[in-house]
Amino acid sequence: MHDLSFSVDATATKAQQRKQFLRQRQQLSTAAWQQKSKQLCCHLRQMPVFQSAHTVLSFVSIRHEPDLTSLYAQGGAHRQWGLPRCVDKTLVWHHWQPGAFHTLQTGAYGIAEPHPDSPQIPVNEVDLILVPALACSAQGQRLGYGGGFYDRLLSHPDWHTKVTIGIVFEVAYVPTLPTDAWDCLLQGVCTEAGGMLFSDTSCRHKSD
Repeated sequence: MHDLSFSVDATATKAQQRKQFLRQRQQLSTAAWQQKSKQLCCHLRQMPVFQSAHTVLSFVSIRHEPDLTSLYAQGGAHRQWGLPRCVDKTLVWHHWQPGAFHTLQTGAYGIAEPHPDSPQIPVNEVDLILVPALACSAQGQRLGYGGGFYDRLLSHPDWHTKVTIGIVFEVAYVPTLPTDAWDCLLQGVCTEAGGMLFSDTSCRHKSD
């Protein structure tokens, strides 16, 4: 875990922290980014919660987020995978064949997304959600890009019991992060240094 004092000013606003964590991540060389991504995927494959999951929701890496390509190649054969599509202010999840990046199209936010006509994944089939982030804390706090897509998703009664793993590099795994009352906390985190679940495996909010 990275000490917050060495990576970001604890008194900084979320907006300031987003800029700092994004800049920190984008300073990684391509070689370091690829190596750390593969190490992260290796640890994720070893987590029991991943090994037991049949349907996993993932994401397409942007802005030097961890690349999960090796996870699909070595841990995806017997699983059902889903990727999100941004529709207004919500995330809609579609089936995706691991490695079939050619089937994706550019969405409203410039992110590769499944085709709108591709089959959707029912919420009752979902076992695990891999959540992108700019930073995660040891308390399950997550710093996203500010759109609130995952907070809205995970606060819904149909989704709040789903297991969520924050996916970040170790430099972005810190002791604590600022939160708002509507922020939904993660159940675990995985970095290139290892993966872990926190003690509470239900969706928690700052006010809980």
